[in-house]
Amino acid sequence: MNKTTGGAIAPAEVSIAASASSDLTRLRKLITGLFLILTFYGLYFARDFFMPVVLAFLVAMTLTPIVRFLRKRGIPSPLSATLLVLAFASVVGLLAYMISGPAISLVSDAPSIGRTLTERLQQLQRPMERLNEVLSQFDRVTGGVTDPDIEQVAVAQPGVINRAAGTLLSGATTIGITLVLAIFLLASGTMFYEKIVQSFGRMSDKKRALRVVYDVEREISHYLLTIAIINWGLGVCIGTGLWVIGVPNPVLWGVMAALLNFLPYIGALVTMSVVAVIAVVTFDSMSYALLAPAFVLFCNTMEGQFITPLVVGRRLELNAVAIFIAVAFWSWLWGLVGALIAVPLLVVIKVFCDNFVSLQAMGNFLAAQQTIEREEELPPPVETPVNAGL
Repeated sequence: MNKTTGGAIAPAEVSIAASASSDLTRLRKLITGLFLILTFYGLYFARDFFMPVVLAFLVAMTLTPIVRFLRKRGIPSPLSATLLVLAFASVVGLLAYMISGPAISLVSDAPSIGRTLTERLQQLQRPMERLNEVLSQFDRVTGGVTDPDIEQVAVAQPGVINRAAGTLLSGATTIGITLVLAIFLLASGTMFYEKIVQSFGRMSDKKRALRVVYDVEREISHYLLTIAIINWGLGVCIGTGLWVIGVPNPVLWGVMAALLNFLPYIGALVTMSVVAVIAVVTFDSMSYALLAPAFVLFCNTMEGQFITPLVVGRRLELNAVAIFIAVAFWSWLWGLVGALIAVPLLVVIKVFCDNFVSLQAMGNFLAAQQTIEREEELPPPVETPVNAGL
């Protein structure tokens, strides 16, 4: 083997080392890709397990500031966690009971609502009547008219009641697991912080880990609780306004507006469209009917452009493209529940990425605008001593 003077490494050995390093990098990328694919498959096929777990963590992080506030006032975490989760479940159950009747009635009246909507929109279709007549004549010439002597048979799908009962049982199980797990997470206090600190050996690593954990937990819990309160206020405002206008079932539309507002852009559009249909069917005057969707649009615009940026701040604003991709992905993965939690999960990922240098590129991609690096913050004071060897 040829070596240069002074014990320098030969070019051949340098080439071999570079090739080995390149192969190792490709292998790591391949393993990471396979891990992500397996994770997605696991989330999809084991959604009955992962869904309540993720929901429980989101509920726990949302209620954490309240539990922390009550703990400072001398109320134990297990007691406050139990009372808060029970109150949360009671409010959700009460709202579900209040909107169940109007929702069932709305579904049963859907055919008549469709016919009434068609009649009301006839005045907007007058310029198209000539075209519709031409198309009808073309249908008759090409045999598009159904022979009245041909009997059409509609085959009812069997097992509808069984599927509905199974869906209801699965939903009740998911809610039960979510609430119980949320109670345990809230009641655990600083146990997770102690475990994280204990997993590091050096004092500097312990302090950095504790700072990052507190930072992530504080920002996420503040965001989730604030957004939940804002959405609740938006629902109350829209429901009250629609009640004043005279739209039937305003509680139903207020709850729908509050829930769908977790879907930026999409939720407001869906709420406005549904309210527009109900208003057109309800009121005789078309101009007065358009007042209801205009009010919904006004409320959502004020919330999205002024209230939320003012209260939450613009640092946690997300890229619109990332929002649509996340909503589409989680909708495919977990349906409506996945769509509703897509944006909160995206915020969790962004906050986590912002706290690690190697992941800040991903955090900047998810952000709506280039974020300014924050100055290093001191860790918040630990409320209870962490006996982890610090």
